Amino acid sequence: MIVHRGGLNTVHLHLRIIPETDKVVFLNGGLYMKQRWEKLSEWLRQQEIEAAFINSPHNVFYLSRFHCQPHERLLGLFVFRDAEPFLVCPKMEVASARSAGWSFPILGYDDVQNPWEMIGVELKKRSIGADSTIAIEKEHLSFLRAEQLQSAVPDVRFASVDEAMNQLRLIKDEDEIKVLQEAAKLADYAVEVGISALKEGCTEMEVVARIEWEMKKKGIREMSFATMVLFGEKTALPHGHPGLRELKAGDLVLFDLGVNLDGYCSDITRTVAFRTVNEQQRKIYDTVLNAQLKALEACKPGTRIGDVDRTARKFIQEAGYGEFFPHRLGHGLGIDVHEYPSLNETNDSLLQPGMVFTVEPGIYVPDIGGVRIEDDVLVTQKGCETLTRFPKELQVV
Repeated sequence: MIVHRGGLNTVHLHLRIIPETDKVVFLNGGLYMKQRWEKLSEWLRQQEIEAAFINSPHNVFYLSRFHCQPHERLLGLFVFRDAEPFLVCPKMEVASARSAGWSFPILGYDDVQNPWEMIGVELKKRSIGADSTIAIEKEHLSFLRAEQLQSAVPDVRFASVDEAMNQLRLIKDEDEIKVLQEAAKLADYAVEVGISALKEGCTEMEVVARIEWEMKKKGIREMSFATMVLFGEKTALPHGHPGLRELKAGDLVLFDLGVNLDGYCSDITRTVAFRTVNEQQRKIYDTVLNAQLKALEACKPGTRIGDVDRTARKFIQEAGYGEFFPHRLGHGLGIDVHEYPSLNETNDSLLQPGMVFTVEPGIYVPDIGGVRIEDDVLVTQKGCETLTRFPKELQVV
């Protein structure tokens, strides 16, 4: 039994070997890492590409269950179409990679070794040479790293693996969904904490500190992104920055936050009114709420993603606030807080069961204030499940 620590509670991952397939299955909330890189290997065979070099920490985590922020040091995972993979990481991280469940070769190097020389030897053993193609993350791999890879395998050709990785991560498995559900519950609780901290004269940063302190007490080391708490006119800034603005009666208060639980993110936005609410604020709120509810009704397998965005956008436009809704309806959610799919009106892809994303329409009127309502949504076989469940009716607190 491996004990993994890193979320709200300690998670016991029981390993079971299935003789017919020799697959390592992580039960009780674990992740099927071997199946994932085997899918990537199959894609390499289909594309007639010899190998893939994965070096973004999030994609390495997806394929290995090993989370590492290497800073300036090299972190990478080589996956092959016809050979077992190997991991490259600083020697100080090898024990962590093993404890995460990685049972295949690891090239661990210290700060005076050149890992690329070691990589070159291993690639040669696997017949990767001048006539070979290596798929790389073009959106992530630096020019320096590309040069170093070419020095290890002179004259190698490059292809892109970005779309393949995005598609692999697009549909969440049962284990990922369980973690995302728990992360959403913690996001709900964080909003509750934030609302309870509101009092006249408090600052945005004081409320941020209260939220994050309570999350730390729940075992959360990292938020999904910088917690956003905005008061009054600052709620009209879709990505505003909390500061020392003090709360006063009549302010709208916008919370946008999420937690990172076992490597997976949640993301919720709620807007409340403090002490009083005027007619214009209430109209904006009701418009956003109804736009979101209509969009959620449209979230069903087979629906064109762009049409979900248009459903909310059309309602907001007909209410006269179209120019004040400046962003897409939502974004995919998982290891990254922003990943596939993008819920914008030009996306012709269809919703599929297992997709997880946000639905977050908003209206932002300068000098008046803004309202955004955001939920995390899982597409099911028959419709959708809203993972974040903090009440959405307008609250005057």
